[in-house]
Amino acid sequence: MENDNIQKEEKKVEEKKKEKDLDHILEILVVVMLGITALLTAWASWIGALHGGNQATNYTESNNFASEGNSEYNAGIQGMMQDMLLWNEISDLQIDIFFAQENNDPITLEQTTNKLYFKLNDNLSDDMAATIGWSLDHELGDPTEIILSWLEKEEALVSPFTIDGFIEKYFESANTLLAESSAKLEEGQKSNAYSDAFGLVTVIFGVVLFLLGIAGTIKSQKNRIVVISISTFSLVIATIYMFTLPLPAGFNIMSFFGQG
Repeated sequence: MENDNIQKEEKKVEEKKKEKDLDHILEILVVVMLGITALLTAWASWIGALHGGNQATNYTESNNFASEGNSEYNAGIQGMMQDMLLWNEISDLQIDIFFAQENNDPITLEQTTNKLYFKLNDNLSDDMAATIGWSLDHELGDPTEIILSWLEKEEALVSPFTIDGFIEKYFESANTLLAESSAKLEEGQKSNAYSDAFGLVTVIFGVVLFLLGIAGTIKSQKNRIVVISISTFSLVIATIYMFTLPLPAGFNIMSFFGQG
């Protein structure tokens, strides 16, 4: 009987020792996990903030490009309207020239051709001149001969505004800026989504820190192990998800230390 009691006491002492060893291991595990989770929380918060900064920058640049694009679009409309009025004046002078030729009126012909000559040289844009076959680099010569020679070309009598792609040239700059605006807006939306995702990761890490914090106050080892297991699972899942998210565009950690 005495030996049995001794064995029972030894078994109890051994169980208490194992329990203390397990408690010590759990305490160390909790401390380590608290440290790791705190570092990961700080990292997620920082990267999320950088994504948020990129979002604000992209939205601002998008608005700037949109403003410039709208301004260029309005300028394109104004330029197109001016050129349309100019083409109407050119067409009227062309008709006057043809009437002067038919009526054999050299004085009117000379006056009209001279007027048209200087109007073309002084008012045509490079694109419009190229489209209607007019050279802006004429050598000195008789304006009447130059105009009559130009009128023999087929493109001289065709409205440039009926030619495919001509009107679009007025809005090339505007379309480029508006495309840049759309691209920046899309980048800003992506940065916003990534910032929200890092915010979610930060919340999960906060839950892990809370669970690890209360784990030390739980007396039951089984319950403590359950809480630590849930914390570990949440930490691993959140960490894996975090590292699947891209870093902010242009991110270079060395740049924060004055390098790179």
